[in-house]
Amino acid sequence: MAFDITQLLSVTLILFGVIDIIGSIPIVLDIKNKGIKIESGKATIVAGAIMIIFLFFGDNVLGLFGVDIRSFAVAGSLILFFLGIEMVLGITLFKETEGTSSGSIVPIAFPIIAGAGTMTTIISLRAEYLPSSILIGILINVLVVYIVLRSSNFIGRKIGKSGMAVLRKVFGIILLSIAIKLFTENITTLIAITNDSI
Repeated sequence: MAFDITQLLSVTLILFGVIDIIGSIPIVLDIKNKGIKIESGKATIVAGAIMIIFLFFGDNVLGLFGVDIRSFAVAGSLILFFLGIEMVLGITLFKETEGTSSGSIVPIAFPIIAGAGTMTTIISLRAEYLPSSILIGILINVLVVYIVLRSSNFIGRKIGKSGMAVLRKVFGIILLSIAIKLFTENITTLIAITNDSI
């Protein structure tokens, strides 16, 4: 199967839709408003590294810890769920430990950028597309993620405080919906597998 631009565009757009960094802007700004520092470069590099590792070694990496992709997805969905609860109710659940003021890796790199949905998608894409196309698609999306993270404060100023308050609630509900969908889809399969093994 020869490399072609159509394949690359398909992979890039699929990953762009799953990562949804544009839709994550209110979450990023909400984290920054709590005084938690986000290093755009660090978050982007870590997220990109996670995605590339999963592209080539996803099943093996999880297997080392005795974890399957569905259990991984359930864990990621729980983090997303509690982030959504924070946004909708205006409460703080994630407490930063003393001396720690960075949210670059958790929750930005994982699970917001390189979350369970992204990991599952990458592993699924391997069955249909060339690894080289998926790799380039990941790199293109990583570049877009970096630009958006770097511009998040500018975007926040343009939207304004009242606009951000509305977006925070709306995207909080969307995040909750995604988390519940991800949780139910994967927990059902896990339960069925467990019952079959008994």
